[in-house]
Amino acid sequence: MAVQGGMLRLETPGNGHIVDITEGVARVVSTSGVERGVVTVFATGSTVAVTTMEHEPGGVHDLQQLLERLVPTQGDYEHNRLNHDTNAHAHLRAAVIGPSETIPLVDGRLALGTWQQLVLIDFDDRPRTRTVTVQVLS
Repeated sequence: MAVQGGMLRLETPGNGHIVDITEGVARVVSTSGVERGVVTVFATGSTVAVTTMEHEPGGVHDLQQLLERLVPTQGDYEHNRLNHDTNAHAHLRAAVIGPSETIPLVDGRLALGTWQQLVLIDFDDRPRTRTVTVQVLS
């Protein structure tokens, strides 16, 4: 098995900001020269997540609202109390969604649906520089 790869670096404002990273991941895949295999996309950090969705304004808004209902920004969180912090909700949201996705690679292209994009969601309550590791396994 051969492994190719690259990294994406993004500046985000945090606070649930959702960024379409599909094109960046596709560029890494393209430079790998791999036609068939698996692509793993992993975001580094405990307050960031990677998933797939239809990245359009309505879908972005709806996902942000769903996460606010499931894990409210304001809450009685032990993490915040013990660490004198304000981002417990960010850690919890990231844990629910997860830091990575794995996508099949077919004929040199990500096997995503027509309306399916890879997105990074930065849940932290402050701007961050995020790193996404992309590995192409063949």
